[in-house]
Amino acid sequence: MKVIADLCVVPIGVGVSVSKYVTACGKVLKEAGLKTKLHAYGTNIEGDWDVVFPAIRRCHEVVHEMGAPRITTTLKFGTRIDKTQTMDDKVTSVQNS
Repeated sequence: MKVIADLCVVPIGVGVSVSKYVTACGKVLKEAGLKTKLHAYGTNIEGDWDVVFPAIRRCHEVVHEMGAPRITTTLKFGTRIDKTQTMDDKVTSVQNS
């Protein structure tokens, strides 16, 4: 099953800047072969359910390995089976309305 997710991983206890942790998580998602789109407060992810969710777990593992003692994550996701729809399709649909 295909899924589009919106992920925001926030390491706690690492100081104010979290860009290196976001970058590390982005690399995990790319290595998993997932299509991503970074935005101001998270990352959109597009891919197969069975690839997306293990990659999100790996993001947590990597961020902890980098020294973050705590992580809080916001995750929104959606699936549909009536038609194939990409992240770009969703944006285009709104822009054309």
